[in-house]
Amino acid sequence: MLLVQLIYVSSIAERLSEASINQIIESAKKNNAEKDITGLLCFNRKYFLQCLEGSRARVNEVYHKILNDKRHNKIILLDYKEISHRTFSSWSMGYVGDTTINAVTNKMYSISSEFDPYGISGESAYLLLKHLSENVGVV
Repeated sequence: MLLVQLIYVSSIAERLSEASINQIIESAKKNNAEKDITGLLCFNRKYFLQCLEGSRARVNEVYHKILNDKRHNKIILLDYKEISHRTFSSWSMGYVGDTTINAVTNKMYSISSEFDPYGISGESAYLLLKHLSENVGVV
């Protein structure tokens, strides 16, 4: 099977409690580990920016579930490509919360210091996630 990387952005449909966020992360970790999917989720209580890596069939399956998840609005596929190796292989679902996303980092990869993943390219989204995974605490 081919190894692929998918990056998408979405906004939340309704405000999520801390318990709900933790449940989403723990569920994703468990489900992704069972499917050999790795990745990173960045969430600032307004937007989801997520990268998924794994086999084409399994990544597509997970993305299809996300597309049908009522907690997401305005889902946009930013990038989808075949890859030779995983960038986020250490995590079945790494998580970067809003306390670690700062204006300087945002400005490095977008036109603004505000975190708004709708305003960045797929490549910039990938580089932002990679930067965060290397420079901040990933859970």
